[in-house]
Amino acid sequence: MGAYFPLFVDLWEKEVVVIGAGRIATRRIQTLSGFTKKITVIAPEASAPVLELAQEGRLLLLPRPYREGELSRETYLALAATDNTKINQAVYRECREKGILVNVCSDKALCDFYFPGIVKQDDLVVGVTAGGADHGLARRVTEGIRRFCQETEDF
Repeated sequence: MGAYFPLFVDLWEKEVVVIGAGRIATRRIQTLSGFTKKITVIAPEASAPVLELAQEGRLLLLPRPYREGELSRETYLALAATDNTKINQAVYRECREKGILVNVCSDKALCDFYFPGIVKQDDLVVGVTAGGADHGLARRVTEGIRRFCQETEDF
């Protein structure tokens, strides 16, 4: 398999569903909240930042476990970010059946896309990935770009 092509997509009016609300899911939800107004989070328990976003009306929180078959065909993008392999695989299978783009955080082989490191400053958006192989490298490069943007007067 070759490198993934970076594609910037308008998600603002598109339905995004995140299964899980732990540490990894929370980071991804916080990032997504700047790009879409239609986030649904399904998780029996949610982190404080996810609860806060729900209270602010920036996402719909369904405080319960994922149920197979519940993703609608209106769902554009789904993230399976639980610590339960069976649930993540069930989300993947459902997405395959319904033609929904999916990212399974624990298994890069079950991903239509990688969730990049994001730097967003006004209309500037930079996405960084190391092909799912070196998250540390992607994080360091993302932080370097973020520092550059903060230190450069042109931004």
